[in-house]
Amino acid sequence: MNSGKAVVGVLAGVAIGAALGILLAPDKGTATRKKIFKKGSSIVDDLEEKFDDLYKAVSEKLETAKEEAADLYEKGKSKADGIKEAATMN
Repeated sequence: MNSGKAVVGVLAGVAIGAALGILLAPDKGTATRKKIFKKGSSIVDDLEEKFDDLYKAVSEKLETAKEEAADLYEKGKSKADGIKEAATMN
């Protein structure tokens, strides 16, 4: 999770720096607002991409864990059945 926080921190820093640079630039208000909107849209797109990547990675790990749990359950059940069968034979 630390890498996720680092990415968010870096993106937030970039956004703040870009916004300050645009706000302090000697442009008309409409041009400044357009620049802010364009930069904001870019940042949102980047964040969405990072979130999608994180979601995919977590989903894959969850699916792997579910498969491993199902395998472990089947192995345990098989051993328990074998012990049960051996106990009833004696």
